[in-house]
Amino acid sequence: MRKLTISLATLGLAALGIALPATAHAGPGCNANWNSHGRDGNVRAWDGTDCGGTLLGVTPGNDSDWQDAFGPFQGSDGDAASSVMNSGNVGGKDVVAFYYLKGYDDHAYGCLKPGELYVDDLSRSKFTDGVHNMNNNIRSHVWVAASACAPGSFIS
Repeated sequence: MRKLTISLATLGLAALGIALPATAHAGPGCNANWNSHGRDGNVRAWDGTDCGGTLLGVTPGNDSDWQDAFGPFQGSDGDAASSVMNSGNVGGKDVVAFYYLKGYDDHAYGCLKPGELYVDDLSRSKFTDGVHNMNNNIRSHVWVAASACAPGSFIS
């Protein structure tokens, strides 16, 4: 009877392992992108999910207006990001704060920690105002220390 119980328990765990993938939010495109670039000091954004589609911009700096004609993000880059990556250097200002409005208007933002690496689908995330979805709604970003981000503002 003991062998039957162990066999059934093992079978149940195996079935559970098949039903629940180990990496629910890890997209192969973002994983491949991370493996290509690693911790190179930049923030990246794409117009597609899973770090796919058009690469909107790459920068180690800040950009106060993704819709203007200056900086690494320009013109139609604003309101276009569906996935983002934080491959910045760890320490100090190593969190990327993404904002709903240009000019780092802090009424609605979301912060991406360096250890989180990326968000492969921004439609799962809302800005801190709790109203606006982050997908196709980012208009500026700035590097900040984690302490500048309110509890509940971190995205993944």
